[in-house]
Amino acid sequence: MFPKENSSNGYHTPPPPPPPPGVGNINSHRERARRGTRRSRASRDSISLRVYDQQQQQQQQQQRAPCTDFDMAYFHSYAHLGIHEEMIKDRVRTETYREAIMRHQSFIAGKVVVDVGCGTGILAIFCAQAGAKRVYAVDASDIALQANEVVKANNLSDVIVVLHGRVEDVEINEQVDVIISEWMGYMLLYESMLGSVITARDRWLKPGGLILPSNATLYMAPVTHCDRYSGSIDFWRNVYGIDMSAMLSLAKQCAFEEPSVETITGENILTWPHVVKYIDCYSVTIGELETVTTRFKFNSMMRAPLHGFAFWFDVEFNGPAMPQSNYPSSTSFTDNHLVNGSQRKKRINPNEALVLSTAPEDPPTHWQQTLIYFYDPIELEQDQVIEGLVTLTQSKENARFMNIHLEYTSGGRSHIKESVMR
Repeated sequence: MFPKENSSNGYHTPPPPPPPPGVGNINSHRERARRGTRRSRASRDSISLRVYDQQQQQQQQQQRAPCTDFDMAYFHSYAHLGIHEEMIKDRVRTETYREAIMRHQSFIAGKVVVDVGCGTGILAIFCAQAGAKRVYAVDASDIALQANEVVKANNLSDVIVVLHGRVEDVEINEQVDVIISEWMGYMLLYESMLGSVITARDRWLKPGGLILPSNATLYMAPVTHCDRYSGSIDFWRNVYGIDMSAMLSLAKQCAFEEPSVETITGENILTWPHVVKYIDCYSVTIGELETVTTRFKFNSMMRAPLHGFAFWFDVEFNGPAMPQSNYPSSTSFTDNHLVNGSQRKKRINPNEALVLSTAPEDPPTHWQQTLIYFYDPIELEQDQVIEGLVTLTQSKENARFMNIHLEYTSGGRSHIKESVMR
């Protein structure tokens, strides 16, 4: 049912809640950037947003994941325009998505599309320009108010329907042919937005429908970064001729306790990368993402201090789902990609998948890379083995946070590093 003139869309936005413990000051854009919050979902325009029966909503919410105070704070933070400006100005990201839409135009033209987490509506508009019959642009953050105005300003209200609310709560009374979403967070899984894409897939996607991106891969590799360590730690050994080495322990804790989102280069990488997790968006489950564990084994390609591990990801934009047997298993995918490292390169053959990469040697993106630094470096010899395991777990405090547990051994010494990406 579409809204009547002067009707409410059924979503009553309360005053912005104070951040729950552990969320921090989300009114600070700099703080948001540090925490990695970089996306927005919402709207409540009474003209072209859908109307929902409140009693029906309450029944649905009893059956689906509840919207927590943490979720509300997350959605509220994405109403900040600066986050969307940063994403849209990331030309690698935005132009790759537009190219993916145009490459799959034959699957989009005349079809029904859902944009999960539409933000300003730019991907929904790209789909409309590709000839989509109808696009449902879903977002739970108040940026959707502006998205609806953007849609009207571009004379696309007859094609794009902006829905204010969570994918778990809104209703679309038809199956859809395509789901598109820019769901990736820092270190791929931070923010846990992929769960909303899975929910949309299970609720609305037709058999054989298209999901963009179609799959994603998270990588890790050992890194050396002497300049970063020196600038943060060695600085305190001699400050204007004063011995401040008493500050070293605190300096290490402040600099390296939490994951660091920053840009490195291929020169910082000591080995071929290891695949932490391969995700097939056509078949992945929400439960599968709650905990991700992998064992790794690296051989250093050079003599250098080991300062920590870097994480990055690729996503691919393939065609509609193939039979399950045609998808690579995590093992075969890992083996193939550890041999040649080709997963980090955008395919030249136009018949192959389009890749959006955040690898250190590829053009930089706003995701950068995520680094887990050690408090003290390990001096490596060439061919020295570094082995261990890494476990990524959704925080019990807030599922949008991620607990990182690292165990690693090298040179006969074992270490454990635990941190939280907030």
